Amino acid sequence: MQSAELSRLTTSTRLQRTFAFLDLCGFTDFVDQHGDDAAVEELGALRSTVRDVARRFGVRVDKWLGDGVMLVGVETTPLIDAVMTIEGRTTGHGRLPLRAGIAAGPVIMMEGDDYVGRSVNLAARLCDLAGPCEVLAAADLAAVVPGGVVARPSAGLRLRGFERPVEVVSLSRRALLA
Repeated sequence: MQSAELSRLTTSTRLQRTFAFLDLCGFTDFVDQHGDDAAVEELGALRSTVRDVARRFGVRVDKWLGDGVMLVGVETTPLIDAVMTIEGRTTGHGRLPLRAGIAAGPVIMMEGDDYVGRSVNLAARLCDLAGPCEVLAAADLAAVVPGGVVARPSAGLRLRGFERPVEVVSLSRRALLA
């Protein structure tokens, strides 16, 4: 084996993973109106919730992104369940609303700590497009949503960086009957 090929094999690995990006909506305005101390409190509440839920569902916090987070799961259903739980815990508790994007697929793990691939980019773009309290996912994930989660189809969406429209579903918790 040539040294260049050996080097490439030791620095990147192909994997199947599921990714979610979560982002606090309106964070910049919040900081401007309420100041840095309130912003730190808001981020602390988010991070505490994310750490607790991720641990319970076997999902990894890959990286903190200022007022957001990137989550990675080996399995799709627990990651979706974790995102829905995090969104549910933060909605209506006086905190800034979350938005999220989820996608799964093959990626390359580069140098042991960074993921490269379409599904990472798709999850990030879906998060960017989601509105407050909205979870958007690649349509192929509708088949593996956990119990209690409803996937509602959306029309094919044009996303920056994607040549063709992307089929998307909006995820929500099924309302409990009274």
